[in-house]
Amino acid sequence: MSLATPNARFPISGICSVLFAALFVWLVLLVDANAENAAQKKSIQTFQYKSALQASQDAIGRTLGHFSLTDDHGRAVSTQALLGKPIVISMVYTSCYKTCPMTIRHLARVVEKARETLGYDSFSVLAIGFDSQSDTPQAMQHFARKQGIENSGWYLLSADSETIAALSKQLGFVFFPSPNGFDHVVQATVVDASGKIYRQVYGEVFDTQLLIEPLMELVLGQPKTNQGFFATLVDNVRLFCTTYDPYTDSYQFDYSLFIGMFIGLFIIIFTIVFIVREYRYGKQPPTV
Repeated sequence: MSLATPNARFPISGICSVLFAALFVWLVLLVDANAENAAQKKSIQTFQYKSALQASQDAIGRTLGHFSLTDDHGRAVSTQALLGKPIVISMVYTSCYKTCPMTIRHLARVVEKARETLGYDSFSVLAIGFDSQSDTPQAMQHFARKQGIENSGWYLLSADSETIAALSKQLGFVFFPSPNGFDHVVQATVVDASGKIYRQVYGEVFDTQLLIEPLMELVLGQPKTNQGFFATLVDNVRLFCTTYDPYTDSYQFDYSLFIGMFIGLFIIIFTIVFIVREYRYGKQPPTV
């Protein structure tokens, strides 16, 4: 019996070695498969983001069509009726728990700074729910209340799926369902007074100048219908003399530019008077 015991151990150890080798190979294949899947998902996400960003940029220069939407009180609002001054449009969905709330809160802060600089009624702001199944007027109202914009003078709008699809296409706003709700490029679209898409501003949190600068160009830099020469001159002066202060993250009217211009003008006038006086004095005949 003692001679048979060593012989019986060899098959068991051999089987264990085979099982261990098979397990090792399986783990290697599993890791490779997971890495390949992760790489594929990453490439798909990168492609989708790039294509969505390109679609957004391609929308610049388009003219916004006529769309009928519904505000948070159930009243019809036409995009055509909102023309006549610049518009800022932000597409959101109310069931979003992170990105959209963060985006709207930051946008609200920048909008208030823009209103302080350009005037409260100088442009309109639209928050449009693109999830037509869930973003009802009541949902938009609740969303606005949670984000603190219910009394901010915003248009809180929703629409049926066909309208949302057509509007999103014109704005270059691409979205698609995902396990987390919806994937989309976070953008604020700036539209000029005639309805032409003028600029796209990207990011949940963006620099203040990225939104206010194009609004300043549209509000102050472009002539308005039936606007007189003096009003146009005042707007141009405001555009030229309103500067951004990075320390306060706000825009201020820079009076030093006026002071510098007046000093320069005074020096020029004084120099001209001096030259003319010297010229006249030099032409006078000497007294005997």
